[in-house]
Amino acid sequence: MNVTETSVEGLRRQLKVVIGAAELEQRLSARLDELKGRARIKGFRPGRVPKEHLRKVYGRSVMAEVVQQAVAETSREALSQREERPAFQPTVALPEDEAEIDKIFAGTSDLAFTLSFEVLPKFELMDFSKIALKKPVAAVTETDIDKSIERIRAANLRYRPKDGAAETGDRLVIDFTGSIDGKPFAGGATEGAPIVLGGGNFIPGFEEGLAGARAGEEREVDATFPENYPEASLAGKAARFAVKIKEVGAPETPPLDEDFAKSLGLESVDKLRETILQRLEQDRAGASRLKLKRALLDALNEGHSFDLPPTLVDNEFQAIWQQVMADLERSKRSFEDEGTTEEKARQDYRDIAARRVRLGLILSEVGARNPITVTDEEVSRALLERVRQFPGQERKVYDYYRSNPQLLAEFRAPIFEDKAVDYILELAKVTDTKVSPEELYADPDGDHDHADHHHDHEHDHDHDHDHGHGHDHDHDHGHSHKKRGKKKG
Repeated sequence: MNVTETSVEGLRRQLKVVIGAAELEQRLSARLDELKGRARIKGFRPGRVPKEHLRKVYGRSVMAEVVQQAVAETSREALSQREERPAFQPTVALPEDEAEIDKIFAGTSDLAFTLSFEVLPKFELMDFSKIALKKPVAAVTETDIDKSIERIRAANLRYRPKDGAAETGDRLVIDFTGSIDGKPFAGGATEGAPIVLGGGNFIPGFEEGLAGARAGEEREVDATFPENYPEASLAGKAARFAVKIKEVGAPETPPLDEDFAKSLGLESVDKLRETILQRLEQDRAGASRLKLKRALLDALNEGHSFDLPPTLVDNEFQAIWQQVMADLERSKRSFEDEGTTEEKARQDYRDIAARRVRLGLILSEVGARNPITVTDEEVSRALLERVRQFPGQERKVYDYYRSNPQLLAEFRAPIFEDKAVDYILELAKVTDTKVSPEELYADPDGDHDHADHHHDHEHDHDHDHDHGHGHDHDHDHGHSHKKRGKKKG
């Protein structure tokens, strides 16, 4: 085998590998010897088939197998001799000329092929002890607990029967049948549907058409489906609904007493307050951790400068872009609706992709130089947390991941990232800074409109919080596409 470096461009490498015809012949001969003892050819006793006859019958197909194996082995050997780490599996370019291939298979010509790949950059880690960070901390007060209780009470309104006309905030129970151009449409009829006037949960015009209605009344309501309505056959069309109002109820906030606490699955008001305190502290600790982690990742990104493997960045960008386009398709919105252009969005998300790749390489290097490992037990705990998100399907989801090692391995990434972040935070200078809850949950970029941050998580006292598990380096590809130029990647 002879290896020659033919191209070096940044992190891109190209090698020319030549395997001599004599070496291929040796490999072919050895392979034919292996076949000799197993070949079954009419006219010859088992194990007595002459090698030359085997060459005549199987030579070309066996040589193809030999070439494939030789390319794989010599490629690994060629890479192992270099003090570089490929960023991904190299691309192999074999001869395409039929005449040349025939000569190689006939054993009269050397096999020459090229290996194209990118290498991981070599870089020095910054001095983590010089990183200074402020950790936002918002203490939970009795007033915070009171506000949370009021939100929970407001979210659990009761409705008493009302004889008068329906007003904003009242709940109606209705039967309705919809039609377009006088013809019923699929999904347009419902019985016993609850609707809160002013809730904005029905198509424009529907709730307005029920204002002032009374129990027992029947009405016809005209409403128009939005242009971006998910069901394309209804989008933008005007409909008429025949509505029967069965009930009208006025809202009442439930009293804060033991019965209310028990309706939430708790034994007393004191237990409710205790539970809310724990949840608020947990939620704020998660938000604080998320902001501290983001600040650290910003510092790491700014504190390191090195070339990135282009293909890794391209792959990361494609993954992000695919999600962005899916989000736009689902929301029936365009880049213009989001206040940007496709060209600008592409550049912004490519910057984000580069940031992610850089941070991934930095954290990987931290793990390589320090005793940071992820245990099977930690992966199992992460899997169980995921399984809990699918009530009623726990066993099915658990078995699905357990039977797919590649999917199971994905749980290691966020665990490793958090461990690497914790390692660096131990070395950095971190100072607690008191802030208000509003400051704690504020998005400095103003463009995270998904559930990575707060969006009033304190409404619910007994739901699960899942902050700080973003193995995508602080959730840089949210559902909003505005103001991306403000991000550092």
